[in-house]
Amino acid sequence: MENKTMNNQDSNKLVEIKQVSKHFRVSEGILKAVDTVNIDIYKGETLGLVGESGCGKSTFGKVLMGIYPPTIGKIVYHGKKNMEINKKTLFEYSKVAQIIFQDPYSSLDPRMTVGSIIEEGMIIHKMYDNKKRQERVYELLELVGLNREHANRFPHEFSGGQRQRIGIARALAIEPEFIVCDEPISALDVSIQSQIINLLHDLQEKLNLTYLFIAHDLNIVKYISDRIAVMYLGNIVELANSEDLYNNTLHPYSQALLSAVPIPDPDKEAQKKRQILTGDVPSPINTPKGCPFAGRCPRATEVCRQEKPPLEMKQGHMVACHHVDK
Repeated sequence: MENKTMNNQDSNKLVEIKQVSKHFRVSEGILKAVDTVNIDIYKGETLGLVGESGCGKSTFGKVLMGIYPPTIGKIVYHGKKNMEINKKTLFEYSKVAQIIFQDPYSSLDPRMTVGSIIEEGMIIHKMYDNKKRQERVYELLELVGLNREHANRFPHEFSGGQRQRIGIARALAIEPEFIVCDEPISALDVSIQSQIINLLHDLQEKLNLTYLFIAHDLNIVKYISDRIAVMYLGNIVELANSEDLYNNTLHPYSQALLSAVPIPDPDKEAQKKRQILTGDVPSPINTPKGCPFAGRCPRATEVCRQEKPPLEMKQGHMVACHHVDK
């Protein structure tokens, strides 16, 4: 996919995440779900975010939406409303940033009609009069591949793929610039997943949208993303253009993830060398002193166990590893 970051110029920043962490107090101590993330998202791009289940991807997406306030750090939005995201600006921010949830079954109110679900955001933000809102609902339903007749039905009357289309229409209703896609296809049949991915891609081109696309399927992320960030234990360990990440994978965790992706050709799949990780993922409550991946990394040395590597430019893209150059 063509890269849309336009050389990552500052003028193209849409969302700026500055040293953001999210901690939760639990009975055992402090759980570090997101740990010091420092990243920019650029206008018109899709930033893919991948990692194992439980690594903090969805929590990070909710922090970007303001659903969870960051424990440390700040988020700055550079779009129509140039502002730092906090309690005072959250309502304004919700006008330009929306989320598509993972589960199309639990994310739609079963007591509301489809039309009411899509219209709700427009009512909250006092957009249009009644007649215009009704027209807008019909437009959005047709935009996502449904019919205007569906407006008077309830969510239980639709399949999973259709419900996700309704969720997409709801996110688009207030004309946002930025959308967090929180694993929007993981709950869908494989036969439907490509339809939703293609719909999201077409909508991005048509409406000039910017996406954070969270997923664990690396093939899907490669197809839709301009850049990809790899998360491990709440940390970004590698960040690169999509092609660069796949062709020149630098972090040992990213390499292990990619080695697990099946190849459609049986002969090539049989010849592929898999990198099997040993050990368990450390607890986010008792995070290791040095590199979070040191306990499972075949390259780890004493410096890895003592010093956390910064995310910095090495061999053409960003990586957090002491031993890349070696």
